[in-house]
Amino acid sequence: MDRDIQSRKAPSEIVATMCGDTTICMPARPFPPAYPHGSLRELFPGIYFVTGSAVMPGPIPMRFSRNMTVVKQGDALTLIGSLRLDDAGLAALDALGKVEHVVRLAGFHGMDDPFYKDRYGAKVWVVKGHVYAAGFDAPKTPRGQGYFEPDVEMDATTELPIEGASLISFECTAGEALLRLDRDGGILVAGDSLQNWGTVDRYFNLPASLVMRLMGFIKPHNVGPGWLRGAKPEIARVKAILDLDFEHVLPVHGEAVLGGAKEKYRPAILGLS
Repeated sequence: MDRDIQSRKAPSEIVATMCGDTTICMPARPFPPAYPHGSLRELFPGIYFVTGSAVMPGPIPMRFSRNMTVVKQGDALTLIGSLRLDDAGLAALDALGKVEHVVRLAGFHGMDDPFYKDRYGAKVWVVKGHVYAAGFDAPKTPRGQGYFEPDVEMDATTELPIEGASLISFECTAGEALLRLDRDGGILVAGDSLQNWGTVDRYFNLPASLVMRLMGFIKPHNVGPGWLRGAKPEIARVKAILDLDFEHVLPVHGEAVLGGAKEKYRPAILGLS
């Protein structure tokens, strides 16, 4: 059964990157809390999916849904698009195995990566050029001035921590990539690029429902409109998604697309100009 539980823990933990043993070389930042989320669901053998939420602060805070994909190999877990879980969720995660890797595909995500690094000593993998900056400031934040530093920067040549996985980078502002898993007909794990918010779900509050409908986010099998505007990818690179072999898409926003995914996304991708 899904849980809609706000973590009772105050976000008092602090993350900071250390230079040597004692010198803090980047600004400390509290870990965000565990926002409401559901349960881990096994979509394919060893591949799990959980829907939770994020809050965009402001005069009228907006809460909306986001997803995390978990890949299990032996006892090792890789989190893609990390989402901080509450205590019960972490216990369920621990029952699956040991969190060893965290993969960041979207340059506008990643706020929970430091939490998993701190809790598990996980290795954090990011698309080359990613900077950890608050809000939507990543494209404007110089390297080395973010609030957190990853362990590995990935490109298409990087040996990834998941067997049969490959990285498809858009090489755009803020960085963005797809992770393709060579199994079950081809699975794409997406950041902000491929979305599937066919409807407003229970993790949206009213302001987010209204604003995100108006901005074109609430559509099935959609290319992320905010990502297109903010990251400015080359349209040819986006259309090249259709050259990949895949049947399924596990997006960071919206429902998982299980079966026939390429054809379902084709109209939105070909409609870009």
